[in-house]
Amino acid sequence: MKVGTTCVGLRNLLQGLSFSVKYYSKHNHLQTVCLYSKIKHQKCHILDCSGGTCTHWTGPPRSIVPWRFFSCKEGTKIPAKRKQNTSITTSEHLYKDLLKSERENWNDISKGYKAMTKRIKEKLEELHNKYMFNSGSPRIRFGQNVYFEENGCIFLSKADDDEGNVDVLFSTEDLGFSDAFIQRIRISPDQKYMAISLKSDNCEEATCVIMKLGHFPAVEEVIPSVFSFEWATNDVLYYTSQKNLKCQNVFMTTFTNQKHTELVYTEQDARFFVDIYCTKDRRFLTINSNSKTTSEVWLVDCRHPFKLPALVQARTKGLIYHIEHRNDELYILTTYGEPAEYKLMKAPVASSGMENWQLVYALEKKTKLVDLEMFSDHCIMFLKNAGHLYLNVISFVSHSVQSIKLPTWACEFELESHPEHTTSTCYFQLTSPVHPPKRFAYSFKENNLIEQAVQEVPIITNCHTTRLLAKSKDETSVPITVFHNMNSKELHRKPLLVHVYGAYGIDLNMSFKEEKRMLIEEGWILAYCHVRGGGELGLSWHKDGCQQNKLKGLHDLKACIMLLHELGFSQPKYTALAAASAGGVLAGALCNADPELIRAVVLQAPFVDVLNTMMKTHLPLTIEEQEEWGNPLADEKCMKYIKSYCPYQNIKTQCYPSVFITAYENDQRIPLAGVLGYVQKLRKAVLDHASDTSKKGNWIPSIILDIQANGSHCDSSWEDSLNEVARHLAFLNKELEVRHLQQDTKSCK
Repeated sequence: MKVGTTCVGLRNLLQGLSFSVKYYSKHNHLQTVCLYSKIKHQKCHILDCSGGTCTHWTGPPRSIVPWRFFSCKEGTKIPAKRKQNTSITTSEHLYKDLLKSERENWNDISKGYKAMTKRIKEKLEELHNKYMFNSGSPRIRFGQNVYFEENGCIFLSKADDDEGNVDVLFSTEDLGFSDAFIQRIRISPDQKYMAISLKSDNCEEATCVIMKLGHFPAVEEVIPSVFSFEWATNDVLYYTSQKNLKCQNVFMTTFTNQKHTELVYTEQDARFFVDIYCTKDRRFLTINSNSKTTSEVWLVDCRHPFKLPALVQARTKGLIYHIEHRNDELYILTTYGEPAEYKLMKAPVASSGMENWQLVYALEKKTKLVDLEMFSDHCIMFLKNAGHLYLNVISFVSHSVQSIKLPTWACEFELESHPEHTTSTCYFQLTSPVHPPKRFAYSFKENNLIEQAVQEVPIITNCHTTRLLAKSKDETSVPITVFHNMNSKELHRKPLLVHVYGAYGIDLNMSFKEEKRMLIEEGWILAYCHVRGGGELGLSWHKDGCQQNKLKGLHDLKACIMLLHELGFSQPKYTALAAASAGGVLAGALCNADPELIRAVVLQAPFVDVLNTMMKTHLPLTIEEQEEWGNPLADEKCMKYIKSYCPYQNIKTQCYPSVFITAYENDQRIPLAGVLGYVQKLRKAVLDHASDTSKKGNWIPSIILDIQANGSHCDSSWEDSLNEVARHLAFLNKELEVRHLQQDTKSCK
């Protein structure tokens, strides 16, 4: 049960899929191959496994949905025409002309980055091969059967087979889905059926393919526009459908002799998004209806899947809760009670209302619950506190809690698949931006933490990790995590890359990235500012940085950068800022308010026109986004407040840092029109300032927009992101004149 962040944008109908599916031939016998001769080095989307299932996102299906952070896209256009009129037609022509002009501009500018981009790509590929070669796909184990995915194929092997023989159950290429990747896998309890969701990078909805397993695997059914799905029994599948970024209907379909599909649940409130989850012991399916601040759960009894779902607790404004099950009791992860942080509670299945909820465990103040996993006699909580990672192991037998501090270098953990809730060991991986994933296990029998002895790249020792606290404008302490090469001299002259997000209660992504490791080796300093609006210090940290508190995140970011400079970590002319999606709000606001603190900015699909976007209720996400940004249409005070920090609204004639923006033409979540308008206005302000202060040698910042016809707002595969990352780094190297700063740097070994 991942708490808080789910990449729920990953659902899309395959481009070009007109449902002329190439079915497996009935004469096509299972292919048995040697694993190591079949599988190439994986450069594809990595599946996350949980509860005996694989899914591409990293959170629980029932967590509160952070829409603008995770934004895949398909077909965003200028708001659809309701009537043909001259003004709209003119607007469309202007938009197309502007789009064409920006593409021509980028084609001219990109020539100057070509050589450096090529060198960076080569180095990144080298690092990728070095650090990720031994990272295998997650495994789903059912008894002696092991299922896993590699390069668009799903394989079946035996746990005791040492020769590497596998059966090929499914292939995206053989079925005509060569442009798709496997997003999610669900195996039926009797292992006779397998449900797979497929998506491409340029679409929102996923396609669910149901395979009938056995001696001759064959496609049983194809369901379009599916988000989540779970097996209630051996032959009953529940799934949610999605349309226009909304997921509000739950269906049940059977694979018995008399097949039928029926609507089970419909959500009426546009602020809520519906998905499905199966409890760890497979006793219940949970239908989870979530807004950003409120949730409601219905239970489907897997022993009686045709009965109507039963309500756990009616939605109450501000109350979030998620459900697990053990021994006829519901275990409820909830914000119920004071303080409004997550607590683990329990209640009988028969009387599940919150008046019967009993406290099992409450988190300490300023602690972030990242993940929770239920086992037959234990529960493990994965926690963050003061920048450090912890395991809290709760025993339901002895009613004790053991807290284990994890290695100090670790910044993120990822839970591995544990389909059998009776297992005696919990496996997970630890990582940081500069440390490749390392596997660990906690043994319930031995009551200890075990570092897995497998062939891995050793943890680097020459990279120093520092955790700082900056005092914000209101004296609030804001955490910063800093990485730098211990061999670097004169840190005040080294390039600094600052990362910020600060929205939706989402933590900054601090998992391993080859480009971060490369920057450390080249002498860069990396800083991650955990400002309010994010989730690093719990739910209250998010609440203190959303709606009427958004400016606090800006004050936090300014305080963090100023502290870094005061402590000798670089200086303004060597400092760059990186942000994506909703992180663009704080990055753009800082450029307006304190441009002298930074030299360059890299933005990916940035949200920079908050006010105009939140005024357009016809956009698919505007209504549900109001819980994060407010409703400027209904509240004049809210409108004025958004206007006070909105990047687009506050551009002025002054000297700005150089800005490189990557945007996506078909982005449904961050409308391209808003990005185009922002770039045009920013360029004009920069040129006006240059003409007003025309002196020889004056530095004029670069304002660059790279519009991608393809690609994804969500995390893309390595191949898709390689060019984009290389262009960003080439831009930063040029703007910060990094080549002149590296002479005394020794690489990390």
